[in-house]
Amino acid sequence: MSDTPKLLIYVSAVTPRINYTFRHVCTHILGLQIKFTSKIEEFIAHEGMKLSYGKQKLGNELFIQSSGLLSEQGFSDVEVRVSKWGDTVCFFRNSKDSDLPFDIFAATFYMLSRYEEYLPHVKDENGRFPYKESLAYKKKFIEQPVVDFWAYKFKSKLQERFDYIDFPSRKYSTNNILAVAEAYKYKKKGIVRSIGASLRDLFRLNINNFLERLEVLLFLKKDPYDIYDTLIQFSKQEKLAWYFMFQLSNYSIHSKNISYNKIKYHALIKSMGDYGKIGLLPGFEALFKHKTLKLEKNRWEAIVNRPLEICLSHFFDINLPDLYNTFDKLEIKEDFSMAFVELPGFRAGTCSSFLFYDINFERISPLILHPPALNSNAFDNFSFFEIKKQLETIKANVKKVNGTLSVIFENSIFEETGKDEKMLDLVKMVNNE
Repeated sequence: MSDTPKLLIYVSAVTPRINYTFRHVCTHILGLQIKFTSKIEEFIAHEGMKLSYGKQKLGNELFIQSSGLLSEQGFSDVEVRVSKWGDTVCFFRNSKDSDLPFDIFAATFYMLSRYEEYLPHVKDENGRFPYKESLAYKKKFIEQPVVDFWAYKFKSKLQERFDYIDFPSRKYSTNNILAVAEAYKYKKKGIVRSIGASLRDLFRLNINNFLERLEVLLFLKKDPYDIYDTLIQFSKQEKLAWYFMFQLSNYSIHSKNISYNKIKYHALIKSMGDYGKIGLLPGFEALFKHKTLKLEKNRWEAIVNRPLEICLSHFFDINLPDLYNTFDKLEIKEDFSMAFVELPGFRAGTCSSFLFYDINFERISPLILHPPALNSNAFDNFSFFEIKKQLETIKANVKKVNGTLSVIFENSIFEETGKDEKMLDLVKMVNNE
């Protein structure tokens, strides 16, 4: 750490919001050590890299004017005017005295904390914050990790002023996540469920499903959702790592998975742990009931024989801040749910992992959020070609800031004839440098 560049930051008072945001931008993204001071004498005497953040400039230091958002508590209906800034956008604009034209730290906090999701809004039919309500969608910057763009522009400004400093660099990386809400389409669901589903298909004249189920149950055809061996073989060839997220819910209208008690299902979960990290895909009821989520966590830990650390909300219903606070109470350490269910892009405006901040209690949580840029539910709204084009744009933006591109695939998305090759090509495209 001794070789890590150090930045001294003057603020009149270090609030939780200031501590949270500066550490994300300066330390997590840019790799700088930072120190806060409220002593003007110490700041003036410092001869190294320094920055003041407040209402007025102190001397000839680098100065970012504060909009005041990071000194407030709670949330209010703040006015956000978005304007162009080079190849990106900005908001919370500053006076000409500031070395950046906007309060980068307030804007970053607004995006990372999901400030807008605490404000009154119309929820979608499933009770989620809809992407059409988001500032990023309305102002057409959803495909840009703007927080990382801003951080890199801030880095350029620091390099201009302190050209003797060698800044650390980071590399483009990927997170591949397989979400398994239903391990098999037809297999291992029991005689009663299989007969009932077959009769329903016949009653609805869904002959294709009826015949496909029959072929699978008679071992004449592979189950369409059973893509595990193919995916592992492909990933070995391409040297890809995965996160595998499995559901362990009770059977319900929202969960059609095989029984969590089946030994074969336990064997599948544990075998996937040999090829990547594994985690829990909480069921719909578990997203709203602490007791249910704890039950599913206990099931997972009994199967895997180690503490559960990673979760993904299959429905992307994170209902801020409730679900994440529940994760905290259950000592879950990482989450992959910070995405919009129907739309590729960056819900929190970043391609870098970040800590959850609870605005209600002005608290920095230890929960790490890995923001996905795409989940395969988006294929319900866009063609494969459209998704691929959007993903190419997103990937190019992530590579500009050497960030992390996280993509969620469901095992069910591979099922259509010929689509498995397309999906594997998409996986390869994400991971090719």
